[in-house]
Amino acid sequence: MIDIALTEEQRDCLQELINVAMGQASDKLARFLNTFVHLNVPNIELVNFDSLPADFTENYAQQNLSVVSQGFYGNEGIRGESLLIYKVNTLDDVAKILGYEPGEISDNEQLTDISSILTTTFLNGLAELIENQLSYSAPRVVSSATSSLDDHLKQLSFDWDLALKVDISYMVTDYSFDCDMVLLIPGEAVKNIQLVLERILKEY
Repeated sequence: MIDIALTEEQRDCLQELINVAMGQASDKLARFLNTFVHLNVPNIELVNFDSLPADFTENYAQQNLSVVSQGFYGNEGIRGESLLIYKVNTLDDVAKILGYEPGEISDNEQLTDISSILTTTFLNGLAELIENQLSYSAPRVVSSATSSLDDHLKQLSFDWDLALKVDISYMVTDYSFDCDMVLLIPGEAVKNIQLVLERILKEY
């Protein structure tokens, strides 16, 4: 099992980088979507990957959810998975935000469209701050009213025991729309992020 512990300086540095990237993403999303997008201060923690299904079940129990998963891959061994978690009753607002007419595209297409926008806008900004470049897999709906997020997490084909988990909430103020983004970064990639953070700390 990979042994990882972020130092206080590394955690503070990562928190600040994420905060800056969130501010940039909020501004870009507001311009693109023509409405204000609020991002909450994120929670950052190292978790045992095996415990994630139970954590998600506890946090989202009894809720009718749709979840979109998208992998990301960068230089210097940085990679992970982004999960966008939506309440099913927000789907009408997704169409309005994106400017789609009723019935123009399917619910799943709407979700993958907005998920790609939310994920890449934030992560591209973060990658730029650490002088990295990211590529992405195609977003895909992995959980809905008829399937289980718990099952998806158990089936993820990642070679990791420990994960860095970053929780970010999006809220679009002109619509009854909010969603959660959960970034999962495997332990081996966290070690590479630590090297990047140490480089940044030395520069400043």
